[in-house]
Amino acid sequence: MLCLRIIIFVVINAQVNCMVSLSDIGDVISFTHEVVSDVLKTWEVLSPIVQGPDRIDLPLLKDKEKRLLTRISDVSRKVDTVDRHLQYVASATKLNLEQDIPTQVRTDIRLDALLELVSMIQSADKSFQEYINLIQGKDNSTVQLEQHTLENFAIYVVSHSPDSVQGILSRIHHYLSPDGSYTTKIFQHKGLFQLVIKALQETDSKLCHVEQSPHQVLFNLYNSLQLTQLKGYTMMEFSWMLLRLYNKGEFTVESKLMRERYMERMTNQVKSIKEALKLADQSYWKCDPKKHVEGETYVQLTRLLQGYLQNEIDMNPKQSCSENCGFYSFTKQYGCYKNEFCSKQRSCKGDIVDCQFIDSDMWVCQDDPRKSSRRYAWINYENGRTLGNKDSCYRINKVDSWWYWIFWHCSYCFCLCDDKTNSDRYFNIRQVVSNVEKNKVVVGIRFVKNNGIIHLQIQEGDMLPFASVNDSSIQWKPVDDYTIKNEGVKEGVDYLMLSYKNRAIDFDDLKAPEGYVVTGVKFRSVGSHVNLEIQASPFNFTTGQLDHTKSMWISNDNTDGNLENPRTEIKINSADNPIHSLTSSTMESKHDQYLLFTHSDIDLDVAQTTIPFIDAQTVAPQPPTLLSGIGLYYKRKQWFGGFIGPKVFTYDPSRYLQDTFPELNEAEHFNVGGK
Repeated sequence: MLCLRIIIFVVINAQVNCMVSLSDIGDVISFTHEVVSDVLKTWEVLSPIVQGPDRIDLPLLKDKEKRLLTRISDVSRKVDTVDRHLQYVASATKLNLEQDIPTQVRTDIRLDALLELVSMIQSADKSFQEYINLIQGKDNSTVQLEQHTLENFAIYVVSHSPDSVQGILSRIHHYLSPDGSYTTKIFQHKGLFQLVIKALQETDSKLCHVEQSPHQVLFNLYNSLQLTQLKGYTMMEFSWMLLRLYNKGEFTVESKLMRERYMERMTNQVKSIKEALKLADQSYWKCDPKKHVEGETYVQLTRLLQGYLQNEIDMNPKQSCSENCGFYSFTKQYGCYKNEFCSKQRSCKGDIVDCQFIDSDMWVCQDDPRKSSRRYAWINYENGRTLGNKDSCYRINKVDSWWYWIFWHCSYCFCLCDDKTNSDRYFNIRQVVSNVEKNKVVVGIRFVKNNGIIHLQIQEGDMLPFASVNDSSIQWKPVDDYTIKNEGVKEGVDYLMLSYKNRAIDFDDLKAPEGYVVTGVKFRSVGSHVNLEIQASPFNFTTGQLDHTKSMWISNDNTDGNLENPRTEIKINSADNPIHSLTSSTMESKHDQYLLFTHSDIDLDVAQTTIPFIDAQTVAPQPPTLLSGIGLYYKRKQWFGGFIGPKVFTYDPSRYLQDTFPELNEAEHFNVGGK
């Protein structure tokens, strides 16, 4: 039976995993079903009814009391085994939600009030466990527990007070799943899950502190709340049993009504979460860090298109000054006339493009080539215009244009240099795949730069039954360590090189078909664009086995040249270095868009920096989960160059959630009162 295998799987792995998500128990509703069945079977212990002793003491307990308390302890331990792990995830999720969702919004959606009710159930369960352990002597105490104490606790649990366990469960359900009453419809009361989604959408809240997608957050919260309610239910069921054991009544009808109400609530809640999850975003990406650190939080392309001063006499083979700067839209350096300023700076050994005239004479501050990839720190023209931030300087040169044979003015032009020498402008296009044959899947991704080449690095882990991942197996797969100069390494086979004419990158959300998970990723060239592909592999939900023979590559082949629904361009104009922004970037791109790598603003940065930067933060949901897709996106703050980063789409196991429980009706015969 699937549910029983889920329980066995959880118990066996309880001491292995330090963090689990819903996928670790397959279906939390199926787990609830198993526990309810166990509780129903416990009623057989109480036939016939016996009179409880005045004092509860382990050596004097009658057989039926011992058996009942043992059953209670066993069921509680089973629930705790799962709950301990789920609460690790849920507590972090709740804490981080408090940081990501504003206080007023949390009040409006009643999140804080709900969490307080959860805390009350946890507190009651803790007392219940202490009593059971004391009765069974598990705390090595010689203190005896009065029967009256346990009776009073049982009465509290099932009382009609709003602060009893029964009352708290009713209030929790009201928050999660409105009952559809006339009053509810009039006041448009929505359940918590729908309200959380609505709050995130309306407040533009980003889950920067939660390392999960909104979809995963809702799913894990749902998990935690189901386990909390299951604890409450078991306390109520066992309280009726204890009261019956102590001859306070039969409580057959009461327990049956309570059980039916509980199962009806669980059915309503699973329907509610399924509806909410349809609207929840499955994507997860990283917000900007508090502090940008090159090589850790970002990497960058260098010297792709860089501001460059060149006299027009050196940009044509005739060494003529008969044209103007605007004439030189695409040329190269042909010489260095009379060893003027050209001999005092790094020459451009590639293409020189997009030249313009700013002023004839200037002061040029060159950067230290040993410490920086910049050519210039700033340029101060005699007309008063300054490019860059005029600060300290490594080396200053006075640069003046001149007249040639009276008739021609040989002007210094401000151009862009496209020189691959000492430039980081390469993308790895080799396949990066998990070890599918050993049942490993991709669970995380990040950008790294190695030997001047941009790589997508994957984090892989062992896939387990019921769409779960073995936490202890998680590791980063090393990137291929090669350079473009290695023997046998070829452009177009191993790597792509960007240039003025080939510098576009596509933004796509690539998703696997239903029943598939991500097992690989790679870049490819589509015309002049860097384009993403993902590998997806089918799997068996129950066994957790991948079928590597049916893996497929998925991509978006659309281009900006298509006549119907072409890709659209995100334009970057006059943008500053992105790490200079004092506020966090926001998502800018959508699926099926692209942009051109370009240079930073001429006035602000002398066009010395290649933008956008590449976000190098790890994108790996916690706890680890299967991925149903991977994408590329662009984020920025207005007037800044922004970042390109990877995002992932978390797997949706909600279709496996069970929302009917016909087998429980068959288990009713275990309830002695029902015979």
